[in-house]
Amino acid sequence: MNTPAPDWMPEAARATYPGWVQRKAVTLSKRDQKLGGVGNVQQYRLAIHEAVLASEGRDHWSGEWLDWDLIGTYDNREAAGDQGEHKKRYAMLPTLDRRTRQPEPDFVICAWRTNDAKHDMTPQELLQFCRAVVDHSPHWSSEGPGAP
Repeated sequence: MNTPAPDWMPEAARATYPGWVQRKAVTLSKRDQKLGGVGNVQQYRLAIHEAVLASEGRDHWSGEWLDWDLIGTYDNREAAGDQGEHKKRYAMLPTLDRRTRQPEPDFVICAWRTNDAKHDMTPQELLQFCRAVVDHSPHWSSEGPGAP
């Protein structure tokens, strides 16, 4: 199955893209097999590629442009000793988010930061949470603890 990088993807990421799709497909299909899901690697590969194409390079939830040059560069060993800075450096790393909680592969693409914040919220729960944050923002003090 051919999964060529989209035209909008930066040149440096195009060579990495097919391997990234394959690795993600293998990892996610194995995980889902353990949870009683389909587990067909080719089905996952196609679903991932379709999600990337549909994203047009942007985070599904925020609309922000993702840093596609980061795909295939994340290193768990590097992350272990440098949590805060590492998370910031990889905040816009494209990652997969399940559109539904069904075992079939159905993904959207979003930033690692978004996926980390959303965690296992439904789209409705995410929207409700974001509204609560925005509604509460006038209460933030520019001089107090935790001020943005």
